[in-house]
Amino acid sequence: MKILILGGTGEARELAGRLVATGHQVVTSLAGRTQQPMLPAGDVRVGKFGGIPGLVGYLKMTGTDRLVDATHPYAGLISINAVAAAQQAGIKLVRFMRPAWVEPEGADWRHVASIADAASALPSGATVLVTTGHEGLELLLARDDCKLLVRLIEPPQMTLPHHARLILARGPYSLEDETALFVRESITHLVTKNSGGEQISAKLVAARSTGAQVIMIGRPEYGPAIEVGTIEDAVKAVLA
Repeated sequence: MKILILGGTGEARELAGRLVATGHQVVTSLAGRTQQPMLPAGDVRVGKFGGIPGLVGYLKMTGTDRLVDATHPYAGLISINAVAAAQQAGIKLVRFMRPAWVEPEGADWRHVASIADAASALPSGATVLVTTGHEGLELLLARDDCKLLVRLIEPPQMTLPHHARLILARGPYSLEDETALFVRESITHLVTKNSGGEQISAKLVAARSTGAQVIMIGRPEYGPAIEVGTIEDAVKAVLA
């Protein structure tokens, strides 16, 4: 079976390894945003497809039997395109979506729909840890009445303004380190997306223990697919 995985996540790498081990021909597609990505088993393709027509053309040209969307929950356009491309190519689409974080009792979360809403929700004078990635960062940076600590894996293309500081780091992050960061920097607010997963969830516990408010950006809605939340279920769905 020929399988195309839209990847870039740890789960995508794990899934590729599982499928390659069972003898299937697997290609993982990476967007190319990360300069030194961790590569999965099987073949790797880097770069954009050229929208829905390009993805449909690739699926048909290569004779792909299964399309797997194992991108980040906020990947956006590629996940939307995957739905239309799978339908047009007449193949099964399996979407791996890691379970969302759930607000624990006693936590201080404010739920918003977008980065723009998150920027508006910040009070003047806040000290903010920003972990939303590159997309839409300029909306948060516009809040020059706040102090921003922007944590990214790779530097942004833009120059950060005087009220923002860059922290370059890659998870997983320990609870001890996250708590120390919140205390050392006197962080009052955490702006994050509901990415789910254990690797980066320590920041939520640190926020709760230090009294920082979490501004949680909700997940986008994508079109129909066979959606699963575990690697085991993803393997079964792909091979079914």
